[in-house]
Amino acid sequence: MVDALVRTKLAQPHPRPGLVDRARLTEVLVRARDAAVVLVSAPAGFGKTTLLASALTREPRVAWVSLDARDSDAARFWAYVLHALEGASPGCATTALALLETGHGSFEDVVAALVNELSVRPVDLTLVLDDYHLADGPEVSDGVTLLLEHRPPQLHLVLGTRADPALPLSRLRARGDLVEVRAADLRFTTEEADSYLNVVHDLGLTMADVVALESRTEGWAAALQLAALSLRNRDDPPAFIASFAGDGRYVVDYLADEVLDQQPPQLRRFLLDTSVLARLHGPLCDAVTGPVADMPGTAVLELLERRNLLLVPLDDHRRWYRYHHLFADVLRSRLRAERPDDIPVLHSRASVWYDEVGDVEAAVRHAFAADDVDRAADLIEVAAPELRRRRAEGVLRSWVSMVPPEVVARRPVLGSTFVGALMASNIFDEVSGRLDAIEASLAAAEAPVVRDQAEWQRLPAVVATQRAGLALVGGDVAGTLAHAEEAMSRATAGDELTRASAAALKGLASWTSGNLSAALDGYLAATRGLAATGHVSDALACTITVVELELLHGDLDAARDAVHRALALVDTADEASPRTGAVVRGTADMWVAMARVTWEQGDVEATAQHLQRAGDLGEAAGLAQQPYRWRVALALVRESQGDLAAADALLTEADRLFNSDFSPNVRPVPAVRAGVHIRAGDLDAAYGWATAAGVTAADELTYLRECEHITLARLLLADHEATGDPAKLGQAVELLTRLHGAAAEAGRTAAVVETDLLLVAARDIAGGHDGALHQLGRVVDLLRPRHWLRPLLDAPPRVQDLLRRLPDATPLPAAAGAPVPARTLTASETHAPAVEPAAEPGAPLVVSLSSRELDVLRLLGSDLDGPAIARHLNVSLPTVRTHTQHIYAKLGVNNRRAAVRRGHQLHL
Repeated sequence: MVDALVRTKLAQPHPRPGLVDRARLTEVLVRARDAAVVLVSAPAGFGKTTLLASALTREPRVAWVSLDARDSDAARFWAYVLHALEGASPGCATTALALLETGHGSFEDVVAALVNELSVRPVDLTLVLDDYHLADGPEVSDGVTLLLEHRPPQLHLVLGTRADPALPLSRLRARGDLVEVRAADLRFTTEEADSYLNVVHDLGLTMADVVALESRTEGWAAALQLAALSLRNRDDPPAFIASFAGDGRYVVDYLADEVLDQQPPQLRRFLLDTSVLARLHGPLCDAVTGPVADMPGTAVLELLERRNLLLVPLDDHRRWYRYHHLFADVLRSRLRAERPDDIPVLHSRASVWYDEVGDVEAAVRHAFAADDVDRAADLIEVAAPELRRRRAEGVLRSWVSMVPPEVVARRPVLGSTFVGALMASNIFDEVSGRLDAIEASLAAAEAPVVRDQAEWQRLPAVVATQRAGLALVGGDVAGTLAHAEEAMSRATAGDELTRASAAALKGLASWTSGNLSAALDGYLAATRGLAATGHVSDALACTITVVELELLHGDLDAARDAVHRALALVDTADEASPRTGAVVRGTADMWVAMARVTWEQGDVEATAQHLQRAGDLGEAAGLAQQPYRWRVALALVRESQGDLAAADALLTEADRLFNSDFSPNVRPVPAVRAGVHIRAGDLDAAYGWATAAGVTAADELTYLRECEHITLARLLLADHEATGDPAKLGQAVELLTRLHGAAAEAGRTAAVVETDLLLVAARDIAGGHDGALHQLGRVVDLLRPRHWLRPLLDAPPRVQDLLRRLPDATPLPAAAGAPVPARTLTASETHAPAVEPAAEPGAPLVVSLSSRELDVLRLLGSDLDGPAIARHLNVSLPTVRTHTQHIYAKLGVNNRRAAVRRGHQLHL
């Protein structure tokens, strides 16, 4: 959708020179700057846009959207609104844009994300929706109502409209949140009419003539403007003023006729011909209407502007214009009345011009307006591969309903394009029938209509791939694998895109069933194929899964290498397209993936840095899963820093933003949140999760619920520790034994390690201390060569105690970024909080200190207090306290003096 935006619709109009000073109205709007909603509602031609542009010209942050009838589509409407807000205050709508552009979040989610982002902004922001009546459909009004109901005080909404919108105006009015400017307010007073007619237009009318004209037009700005144009060079103004009567559209029709009749024939034809255009540009006008009196279109537009012929500039460079809406309506009416047969021809010329300059959406729109559906279908079919590469499925989806079924039936390539657009937007109801129709057309004797021969050659394999995707959505793993194999067998030579897509679907099916090795093979193949075909963002999307699968295997080095390969691919793409300046979509996801690796390595500081980098890029630089993944990762960092409230809030938001993007939900956000509650000792909240999730110790085990069952086992162990209930311990052990066996059989290393450590805790609780130590030693031996510390850091407190009792062994490697080798505490040390531990000099640590923790430890040995240490390290005092708490926990001490002494003993 981003690539299809008409940027001039986001330009705030500049006040035209020679405007009448309407201080009484400007003052109303200035005083209303703190209102929730300003409604400027009046029929066409009352000067709504001119007034708003003039009154808001000095406001520092104005997001302006000039709406049209196509914006009644909610996706298009919110795309313009969010981009306008981003332009006025960068970063204020990144999450909402990410949700919208992926096509997976609901409009309620988009609005909620926008509210959340705006609520933390320190400055006010004004959003102007001009010509709102054109977009006021049910979906749009529902979203705007939601925005108003939860509006942060920083946002002020201004609506310019011809009709009152379907919004809760009475409620806003009752609360004093609505400021209204109506037609009666906008009507020109006699003094304003005199200034406009005699000062701006220098017509030299008598006051009697002004009063008569103001009375006849009832102060209607458009009618006054057209009258002023008609009065130029007239010998008898009073007679002209007396010659027309009435109001409404009749006045406009009459005056428009007067204006048109005063123009030379070629200029009049230019006005009528170009009325089919929503926007006017010199070369475009040339293509549609041809030269006028040997003048190029650019010169004609400049001439029209000088003559004040109701032309509105759309940019600062006077390259793009539009007609005043009222005037455009009249021109189109005249064109239909005088030359109806010319209208399709004019639209066709516009379509050709837009196609030549690469504006596919405008080219298609004018082809439809010309009633040339076949041309529109040709354009869509040819443009589809590049639109898919840019992940602009929303644009393709908007055309699905516009091409008649009988046309699609003759065009199987186009039909497959529409199927892909629907599936990418999570719309599956029509897909099976459409695929049946495509396959029937392939078998038919009648030759199909094909405009993209390369896509025609790929079609059998593409249809099989789409069948595989449909089977996956339906939970049919066997069907997914079978259709994906069929796609690969049907792929033509060199069709790496189909092979990559089918490989990814096979990987997804294997992952869903818990076969991580097969899933990894499929995703590695898909990543390579997508990178080779230039689908960089899709390759990054696959890399996210590669990293996750490598971590589930416990291969941290391979996960890190996958991220490095992906970032190198991003660099290559940036070098190939330096002119765009846009970050490759998916780049932010790669830094979250890197954060996942360093988190498993136990390096919280590096994790926070990677997440900060991803956040700085903005969620618009992320893919479908980025909004929720980033929040989950950051929540765990906040938990490790002791900020449980922030962690809980982030996970709540992540759950709301969750998007599977076809991936199996093997790590549900509610289960992650329950884990935070368990570690914080809030077992009631954790049991609330278990009840809501419907997870019990007696469940039949499936891979898709493995994370939930492991979390339940943690909860049962914590409950036994708190209450001593032996039934809880028994349930935990029985469940963990089953989970451990299933994970070991399938080679899911991460689950094996996690269940092993929980069984260590259970064995120690039951009194088997020696067996628990032996079992823990085997786990440590597994983790040591993998540089894998997170399972030990997240293990229950009993396991932390046992780690300090392990006999001396080969040290664990330091966490990434920590320069000191890891060591192991001796068995003689205890974890009694009130006693300073007696340690042997040189006894090694199990969990090493990070580089920043070492910096803090050294300063703890100085005379600096906490605030001074924070200033020295250029960090906040809470951050120093968090590091200090981690140091105490890792060294097994409970005060500053003991930490310094222990550090000297360990040569830190």
